[in-house]
Amino acid sequence: MSNSILASDVKTIILACEAGMGSSLMSVNALKKKLKKAKVEGVKVVHSAARALPADAKLIVVHEGLAKFVSSKVPEAVVVSFKQFLNDPVFDQLVQAFVDNTEIMSIEG
Repeated sequence: MSNSILASDVKTIILACEAGMGSSLMSVNALKKKLKKAKVEGVKVVHSAARALPADAKLIVVHEGLAKFVSSKVPEAVVVSFKQFLNDPVFDQLVQAFVDNTEIMSIEG
């Protein structure tokens, strides 16, 4: 697993969940709104079931309960885990990394 990636090298953020539906879709929409409010452009936020992640994923955001599974499925990706589907500080930290063009570090539960 990569330890970090420069925000400018990320064009797609994948928010992964267990089934590909439900509360994580709310997180996708919230993250999109946060990026838009911060005027971050050129970065897509997409939703995927953890079992269907593309092998070339660079940045995956996932609930802490699935972080180890995701890391083993896509070992080259930076995996950022969160505890709460909404208003978790990890989402704000992620947006700030794009604003400041800094490194995004892997964070697992």
